[in-house]
Amino acid sequence: MRRGERRGHGGALGKAALEEQPPQPNGGTSAAAVERTPPPPPGAERDGAERDGPGLRRSTESEVYDDGTNTFFWRAHTLTVLFILTCALGYVTLLEETPQDTAYNTKRGIVASILVFLCFGVTQAKDGPFSRPHPAYWRFWLCVSVVYELFLIFILFQTVQDGRQFMKYIDPHLGVPLPERDYGGNCLIYDPGNETDPFHNIWDKLDGFVPAHFFGWYLKTLMIRDWWMCMIISVMFEFLEYSLEHQLPNFSECWWDHWIMDVILCNGLGIYCGMKTLSWLSLKTYKWQGLWNIPTYKGKMKRIVFQFTPYSWVKFEWKPASSLRRWLAVCGIIFVFLLAELNTFYLKFVLWMPPEHYLVLLRLVFFVNVGGVAMREIYDFMDDPKFHKKLGQQAWLVAAITATEFLIVVKYDPYTLTLSLPFYITQCWILGIILVLTWTAWRFFIRDITLRYKEIRRQKQEHKYEKDKCLSNGDGHSSILDEQNGNKLRERKL
Repeated sequence: MRRGERRGHGGALGKAALEEQPPQPNGGTSAAAVERTPPPPPGAERDGAERDGPGLRRSTESEVYDDGTNTFFWRAHTLTVLFILTCALGYVTLLEETPQDTAYNTKRGIVASILVFLCFGVTQAKDGPFSRPHPAYWRFWLCVSVVYELFLIFILFQTVQDGRQFMKYIDPHLGVPLPERDYGGNCLIYDPGNETDPFHNIWDKLDGFVPAHFFGWYLKTLMIRDWWMCMIISVMFEFLEYSLEHQLPNFSECWWDHWIMDVILCNGLGIYCGMKTLSWLSLKTYKWQGLWNIPTYKGKMKRIVFQFTPYSWVKFEWKPASSLRRWLAVCGIIFVFLLAELNTFYLKFVLWMPPEHYLVLLRLVFFVNVGGVAMREIYDFMDDPKFHKKLGQQAWLVAAITATEFLIVVKYDPYTLTLSLPFYITQCWILGIILVLTWTAWRFFIRDITLRYKEIRRQKQEHKYEKDKCLSNGDGHSSILDEQNGNKLRERKL
């Protein structure tokens, strides 16, 4: 294990509460390591809004036991990486003959520059909240986020034609307009006109995107860790497909494709399996031992498999109705999620990439890896703003990437985006927005004012009742009033 996943006092097993980890041997020191309070050593629990005291874990955090083993797997390798990188560059410089192909040299130079940056980031970047399977894995995806954002900025500053033709440098087959597949058309579940296969409409929809939908929502559930938010995002996206099918042809689907195959079967089953996995992770015992401290081969194999599970677990309690700040934050999260989903379809539409292209798949893999870290950082920022004074680095990058992708879509095809919505669609969205704004005003303004008024009125009635009771005794005062007057006199003296 890494340094800081540690022993407690006197050699007893220590506790850790969060996936946030201690300062890394590579020299990167996280903010969590700076502000932790003794007696726990670096790597102990953070102070949180729901904790009982300094150094104690929040009620939503799992309890973790770690023997503190620090093996070669967790040690710093900054000098080793630097030596290997220098040898590779020296080989290219001294022993390899440089080709005379300018385009090839340009591509190889860009790739080499990216690899050097990734090597630096993996060894020197600040750690995030996750440590399994290894902190370097999450540092790698943080650096990939920076590279991807820079690539998007470059595409944004090109003309539409140059940007589309630039994709040819990545894949020569790109840069040509591709027709979108229409998922609408014949929506009969049972087609009596087709005697060979009357259920051909269903079989046509069972393509590779069906398991992609399932696994996608399974992983999104692990990111969000809330059933209601997942279902809201799932249903909202289907409404968006209904609303925007006049812009993108592949949004035009049959009703049973929207609600039965997508919402109930693929999305719903993925969310269900994700919630079952979350339940298992919340009940799992997080007790870690060094691999060489485990005596049996079965135990060693089990320990290797569990290396790919979280170091600890934190249950997300979003509580959107608890305050206006949390309500706006949850609405913002849902909005960014939906925008990122829409960007998937609009980007390949404006950059002329077929749905099955490997770049589309790589983007989804990218968001799967960075999305979980971003959601954890957002939750920590919401749940404990006194400790987490700024938004996490991965969450910041994901928000920037989502916004940049949308700006590319706006620049490359403003005509499609400005196609007016059908009148009945506009009416439905206006009604929905009015209902949300009305509920927000009632829940966080009108309701609070009403409750405050009722409380003041109740206190006045109690005071009047006490006063009338005292007057009914005949002496015009009571021991309660005497005590209150005595307290006021003592306060004036002080």
